[in-house]
Amino acid sequence: MRKAAARLLVAGTGSGCGKTTAVCAILQAFRNRGEDVAAFKCGPDYIDPMFHSEIIGAESANIDLFFAGEDLARRLFVKHARSLNVIEGVMGYYDGLSMSSAEASSWHVARALDCPALLVVNGQGMALSAAAVVRGYMALRPESRVAGVLLNRVSPMVYPQMKEAIEAECGARVYGFLPAMPEIALESRHLGLVTAREVEDLREKLQRLAEQAEKSVDLDGLISLMRAQAPLEAEALSEKRLGDATIAVARDRAFCFYYRDNLELLEALGAKLAFFSPLSDAVLPPCDGLYLGGGYPELYADELSANESMRMSIRAAVAGGLPTVAECGGFMYLTGAIGGAPMAGALPGGCGNKGRLVRFGYATLRAGQDSLLFGAGDEIRAHEFHYWDAEDPGGALEAVKPSGRSWRCAHVSDTLYAGFPHLYFPSAPEAARRFVRKCLERKTG
Repeated sequence: MRKAAARLLVAGTGSGCGKTTAVCAILQAFRNRGEDVAAFKCGPDYIDPMFHSEIIGAESANIDLFFAGEDLARRLFVKHARSLNVIEGVMGYYDGLSMSSAEASSWHVARALDCPALLVVNGQGMALSAAAVVRGYMALRPESRVAGVLLNRVSPMVYPQMKEAIEAECGARVYGFLPAMPEIALESRHLGLVTAREVEDLREKLQRLAEQAEKSVDLDGLISLMRAQAPLEAEALSEKRLGDATIAVARDRAFCFYYRDNLELLEALGAKLAFFSPLSDAVLPPCDGLYLGGGYPELYADELSANESMRMSIRAAVAGGLPTVAECGGFMYLTGAIGGAPMAGALPGGCGNKGRLVRFGYATLRAGQDSLLFGAGDEIRAHEFHYWDAEDPGGALEAVKPSGRSWRCAHVSDTLYAGFPHLYFPSAPEAARRFVRKCLERKTG
């Protein structure tokens, strides 16, 4: 498969420099111009893609080199690419799997996708030092791929001199600036930005960002840079359809963390996804399988608990052998309680807030026994990020971080995967196939 795939990776000097603000400004401005644009997010983040797709209207997907590796990431990117493609980086440009490695960093993604990078620099409180920052990022690796700079939080008065200094000292083109705009600040929470539906007047804020970008960012120059890139080639992804099975997928304010490629892989295998709300629906819809994704169930614990008919419906379904995948928040919902509020009670113990991150980061899950998703010895890439923990998090699988640290996790059976790790099905498509096959057995059995 060959696609023109005009593309740009928007990178940052570090978390908090304003790259998400810059990406939202650029995406919204492109959308306002009527451009056919897609968005991508480096890393395992769920929340930024929700901003891209639900609020801005640019379909979004994750590009994660730990999950997918270079070849699969390239194939997924080409699959999702549109006329213009904006990729949002993660952390600092070179920050990868460890303090000493750029593996799986935004820079690594730029190399894998043969993509130019726009470096977002927080210029507040700096003068010539901004040029030193840019030069450092351009010099750290022989092939930095830094093709331009966007200055954030600088005033219109300071910008011309800062632009001149950076271009003279570094040879990098400065594509504009965004001034400090505290009135459009996006709030933070544990996982980064709050979920899209929770930000007051978000669409209005993003329109103001786009209006500012039209005034102070060289959008035409960025489009020219993107379209100057060589077309990308990658082998098309294909999956054999296994049959028609219905998988009920929890999706509402409490459960909204799903990788797009997970859902699309299930659909490619023949699954029909039936979305429902554990908050507002009375019972599970008719289905052959159940997918409870992550989210923020702890924020809606009282509402979830009050919906007793749904809790009992899901408890009975899991106990009755309905093939079920429950990740992080979905796993918490299956336990006895969240913060004292009764939940489905399909698994032992309850969950409480530890006030700190618990077992967080990338991991590879290794199975020691056959179960719903795994054969003995199988592996799948995963990610954990949670402040709450369970009294009984399970111990059927071994989770191994890239550093070598490991722990036990998850409850599994012939019809169940339930644990804190979020799974990435494209890294081990056989897990998705096993899930759909088991759903088909349920349907025909």
